[in-house]
Amino acid sequence: MIVRTGLTGAAPRPESLILATRDLDRGRTSPEAVEEMFQGAERDVVALERRLGFESISGGYLRWPDPFRPFGETWEGFAVGPLSRWLETNTFFRQPILLAPPGRVPGAFASRLPPALRADPPNGRILLPGPYTFAQVLDNRSGETDEAVIHRLGRALADEVRALRELGFRTFLFGEPMLAVRPPEGPRAEAVVAGYRSLQAALGGATSIVWTYGADGIPAFPLLDRLPVSAVGVDLADTDVEHLPPSAHRTGLGLGVLDPRTTLAEDPAEVARVVRTAHERRRPSTIWLGPGAPLDLLPWEPATRKLHVLPAVSQALGDGGRR
Repeated sequence: MIVRTGLTGAAPRPESLILATRDLDRGRTSPEAVEEMFQGAERDVVALERRLGFESISGGYLRWPDPFRPFGETWEGFAVGPLSRWLETNTFFRQPILLAPPGRVPGAFASRLPPALRADPPNGRILLPGPYTFAQVLDNRSGETDEAVIHRLGRALADEVRALRELGFRTFLFGEPMLAVRPPEGPRAEAVVAGYRSLQAALGGATSIVWTYGADGIPAFPLLDRLPVSAVGVDLADTDVEHLPPSAHRTGLGLGVLDPRTTLAEDPAEVARVVRTAHERRRPSTIWLGPGAPLDLLPWEPATRKLHVLPAVSQALGDGGRR
């Protein structure tokens, strides 16, 4: 069994950074001081990721207010809309408004990446919204059908991936909670497959992971198993591994073994048992372990304690997860 570990979304901001950003809003500190705080917090996240033996580093994406803002603010065809509630959480995002066909602006998205990632692209993990989730959360005023928007977003994300590949990045995780929350059918499902075919062509052999959360992932597997990606992931807080369907492929399997809804740390031995069960059912080429959803709902300290469970699970599975 080959096991890889890493973050599957944004990390929480340390309390000191939260206080600094609030002070900046109230005129009590300077942008330079807050920038220094951001850089220090990002270095701390990278140091933690490396210390825990993660497959790739993310830097925590601490500067991003939400997963869609870098696109709503930099891509052509978009405007940034009102605050909207994110799934069933107490967090919010600015809803992107699509006014015209989407298109990337060269270099704009890359400039929003954590500096630690830009300094070490081969070992970086790029976090992107998947084309279906992106299409589901935006306010579509472009006049195009939902299926056409999914197609266009797939191609626009592919253009972004192609540019990031040229910079040296080789690990990409696409957040797709809506595949579980609202599984597409018919033409929409076909549009999702087409979107990921565009992404596959741009990836050029790079690692691609589709990560679902927010609802039971089992109903999404008929579609997930059709996607041309390296691995598909589910949140085990919502998905029972005993119901995972067998796979005729050797696609990697992502397991969200850390529950970001609670501060309690998981038991490594119990997690290892669940991972073995999932492996028996799917026989994936690789197991990818991480939080079921972004950890930014938790305070920094509990999130850090939970992340320490991942190398303990790998050790429990034997030889760092390799058999």
